[in-house]
Amino acid sequence: MQHLRRCVELAKEAFEAGDEPFGSVLADGDGKALFEDRNRIASGDATRHPEFSLARWAAEHMTPESRAKTTVYTSGEHCPMCAAAHGWVGLGRIVYVSSSEQLTLWLGELGAAPPPVRPLPIQTIAPDIPVEGPIAGLDEEIKHLHQQLHAGR
Repeated sequence: MQHLRRCVELAKEAFEAGDEPFGSVLADGDGKALFEDRNRIASGDATRHPEFSLARWAAEHMTPESRAKTTVYTSGEHCPMCAAAHGWVGLGRIVYVSSSEQLTLWLGELGAAPPPVRPLPIQTIAPDIPVEGPIAGLDEEIKHLHQQLHAGR
């Protein structure tokens, strides 16, 4: 729960910085946090998702064996781009606070435009990755951030 709560904090940081509310933490096989990031797409680069950043960091700093033992904790289920990066780099388990299905429902309720890429479940893109989520209670905090974002803050 500590890492998941940190993901929610990172999502809030992203929101407060003018970004979409997403945050992620990469932990090793012993549960030690190694790297974290938040969404940074307000820069104009729509690929600056935290999950992609974690995959890139892991590829540069970890062995394939140690990458396979990791867990990525994240505020929202990986988009297809991030799920592919996760799979290509060989990271381990994913635990997410809110699902792509939830996000799609929330955006629809808010009248927000759908994302430019279809929000497919992680296991549709990378079927061998163990996945857990959503996390009841914490997902409501993420929903609230999306509501604030699409209600004009």
